[in-house]
Amino acid sequence: MAAESGESVEFTLVLPVLPLDGEVVLPGMVVPLDLSDAEIRAAVEAAQSAARAESGKPKVLLVPRIDGTYAKTGVLGTVEQVGRLADGDPGALVKGRHRVRIGAGTTGPGAALWVEGARVEETVPDPLPGQVTDLVKEYKALATTWLRKRGAWQVVDRVQAIDDVSALADNSGYSPFLTTDQKTELLETTDPVARLKLATQHLRDHLAEQDVAETIAKDVQEGVDKQQREFLLRRQLEAVRKELRELNGDGPDAADESDDYRARVEAADLPDHVRQAALKEVEKLERSSDQSPEGSWIRTWLDTVLEMPWNERTEDAYDIQGAKEILDAEHAGLDDVKARITEYLAVRKRRGERGLGVIGGRRGGAVLALVGPPGVGKTSLGESVAHAMGRKFVRVALGGVRDEAEIRGHRRTYVGALPGRIVRAVKEAGSMNPVVLLDEIDKVGSDFRGDPAAALLEVLDPAQNHTFRDHYLEVELDLSDVVFLATANVLEAIPEALADRMEIVRLDGYTEDEKVVIARDHLLPRQLERAGLTGDEVTLEEGALRKLAGEYTREAGVRTLERTVARLLRKIAAQHELGERELPFTVREEDLRALVGRPHHVPESAQDPAERRTAVPGVATGLAVTGAGGDVLYVEASLADPETGAAGLTLTGQLGDVMKESAQIALSFLRSRGAELELPVADLKDRGVHIHFPAGAVPKDGPSAGVTMTTALASLLSGRLVRTDVAMTGEVSLTGRVLPIGGVKQKLLAAHRAGVTTVIIPKRNEADLDDVPAEVLEKLDVHAVTDVRQVLELALAPAATVAEVPVAA
Repeated sequence: MAAESGESVEFTLVLPVLPLDGEVVLPGMVVPLDLSDAEIRAAVEAAQSAARAESGKPKVLLVPRIDGTYAKTGVLGTVEQVGRLADGDPGALVKGRHRVRIGAGTTGPGAALWVEGARVEETVPDPLPGQVTDLVKEYKALATTWLRKRGAWQVVDRVQAIDDVSALADNSGYSPFLTTDQKTELLETTDPVARLKLATQHLRDHLAEQDVAETIAKDVQEGVDKQQREFLLRRQLEAVRKELRELNGDGPDAADESDDYRARVEAADLPDHVRQAALKEVEKLERSSDQSPEGSWIRTWLDTVLEMPWNERTEDAYDIQGAKEILDAEHAGLDDVKARITEYLAVRKRRGERGLGVIGGRRGGAVLALVGPPGVGKTSLGESVAHAMGRKFVRVALGGVRDEAEIRGHRRTYVGALPGRIVRAVKEAGSMNPVVLLDEIDKVGSDFRGDPAAALLEVLDPAQNHTFRDHYLEVELDLSDVVFLATANVLEAIPEALADRMEIVRLDGYTEDEKVVIARDHLLPRQLERAGLTGDEVTLEEGALRKLAGEYTREAGVRTLERTVARLLRKIAAQHELGERELPFTVREEDLRALVGRPHHVPESAQDPAERRTAVPGVATGLAVTGAGGDVLYVEASLADPETGAAGLTLTGQLGDVMKESAQIALSFLRSRGAELELPVADLKDRGVHIHFPAGAVPKDGPSAGVTMTTALASLLSGRLVRTDVAMTGEVSLTGRVLPIGGVKQKLLAAHRAGVTTVIIPKRNEADLDDVPAEVLEKLDVHAVTDVRQVLELALAPAATVAEVPVAA
């Protein structure tokens, strides 16, 4: 039913206007009006004057006036009673009857404003459609729910008794939650069904808002009640504990202040996420009994968390010149390594100065891995980096670690659980930005307990370690400001994924001159103090130190050299106490044999020509790299008697597959190119060839001994000796090409230590000579070759010298 269909187009009513500021009256509503208002009193008096003439109830037009503007629709109201309001002011009781469409203004008695109006007729279909019936039921249900919440039970029955759709919709005018605009919309909606839909929607929205408000109020009240209840229970718990202590004779002050974990957590300077986790554990501790084992686990965890230096940091002292001086003072040699560390510190300083220290919540920086043989100073370099940066230093030994929990920590469900070594290192340092040295990272193993190297991936990745989570702590730990250094002896033993996260810095060993400087400036003062001697009592000449480094110890580092110096000083101290030697005493070269025995590493060039290994054909000197640095490697070859030995190739000396293949290649090359080299290759067809690498207990592998084996076989076939002062390295191909290899610096240092003066290397390794110390290159005659023929020309002695050297039986 459309409202317009029931409207009258003729303005048949003339009524005084009663304006309502900010109020709306709908048909069926009974409202009291204050007659102290001049406009309201004028309208009521005008209506009374007109009613006396017509002998009926005074009629007024109730029109909402919003912001000075009158609505287009009003309500015809009858003045039911005039008297006094509850507060004693004069008033009138007016009841709304029906809607009136307002027309033009007109004249009338009194001081009121008179207008013409037309009644808006409304009709509702009978019977009601099903949708309208459902709408009526929904409105009544919603209204009943709202009235019951307000406790207005007497109004519920009156609403339920209303069956007229228009009256039911207009009854919503009593709702105090409706705004003036919403009531005006209801007044101007002439279709009863549409008006009921609008009233239903307003009521439904209000109930939804009320439910949300009640839920919030309930939650707030429950929180307040819980806090009050918790406060009372804690007071009661403290009183009970106090009584128990008094009963046990402990006295009221027996409880240690450290047991009050809640106060300690609240007073501690903890990050927000750590504080929340700690308070949860405190709540568990307070609920647990004293006999529960869980209490001791929680106390241990809380003690660990409270001891962690969450917000403690040391200020970096980025004095690059001072750092360089510290490295130079604490380490002799290793110029390239010290330069790399200085570069690392300089970059960190510049990033910090330009505000690039923290990007995306984490700090950037390389993880340096110091790779080199034992005794070259990898661990002490880590201490020097911490010293140069002004940071705390912590060493984490990883050798032999096979349990992943050693890195990430144990779950707290295990008895005796502890955090991992990384967390313990930070805790031990007392700051969140220490220098952590992961020592012997290549010695990490794996078994059924997990792979610790895989757990280290997150620790050493700058993109991940700002949210490192230890299994024991179970809170995020920011490791991005920790400077990680790793040490290893063998790079190949480090897992590839782990090595990819680190920047490799190689320490290839010291020259003899560097060892003398280290022994004089560092080792000797330290060992004098340990032996109870002073520098004025015992002095070592430089010649004695050089002989100790060259003939008594042959190593890449200086650890054995330090032990030898310590042994020498102990011997002098003992002799002095026995009255056999007077102090002060100066140790010379000739005194060493009496103090520490005979030399263990006499160079081949210093031995009698008949006693040298290369004194017979078939023996060549090679160069190799081991876990202890570079070393010389001898290759021996022999031919079996054709009548007693079987033909073929025999290899001994614990050789790997690659080295065995190199021997096959060397033999094949000589068989195919022997005629060009003027070698009796016919002997290789009928006689067995045996190649042996001495030190048979040491495993050996790699392709770099190819030229050495070829030279040994060529020496055996030609009868020409291999020069004693020549050592060689390089891979050989079937066509006789000399291919590049690795470890050139370490091999040249080994040749220098062994007294070799001529070294043959592949031509493509010539660029690696830039890494070799200048003092070593000055004492070596290095030849870069591309073909085996060049090697043989350099390494084999002239044919004229063959008869001069006796052949060993």
